[in-house]
Amino acid sequence: MPLNDQSLEPTYVGVVYPWEADHMGHINIARYAEIFDAANWGFFARIGLGRPYFEASGYGMAALTQEATYHKELFPGDTVAVFTDLLEVREKTIRYRHYLRLSQGLELVATCEFIAAHLDRSVRRATAFPGEIAAALRGKVVTHPE
Repeated sequence: MPLNDQSLEPTYVGVVYPWEADHMGHINIARYAEIFDAANWGFFARIGLGRPYFEASGYGMAALTQEATYHKELFPGDTVAVFTDLLEVREKTIRYRHYLRLSQGLELVATCEFIAAHLDRSVRRATAFPGEIAAALRGKVVTHPE
């Protein structure tokens, strides 16, 4: 489980529907990617990088890397929740990890770690986080014993 109080609230909650199952009877990597994408936006909003910030500033976010690890299959009827930890803040990027868990018992299903860039949408290039945003983000970083 994530280690800080702020990440105890899910960034995504959902259910696996029968039409999402593939020929193996479980969901495939495309659906995991959709779940993690939805969790990205819930996470960004929680840390102050939601739509109001993007609209007012002209900034955005863009994924640079994504690394998923799968631990357990998901089947139709499973309910899930994603919890997210902010792991690192740099001048123009953040690194964070999603934990996809079964809602019942919180068994770990998959993790996905991202590095995302803070983007100036007018020139489509990475740009530094404004000072006050960077400071607020650094206050949300979780340290994991690895």
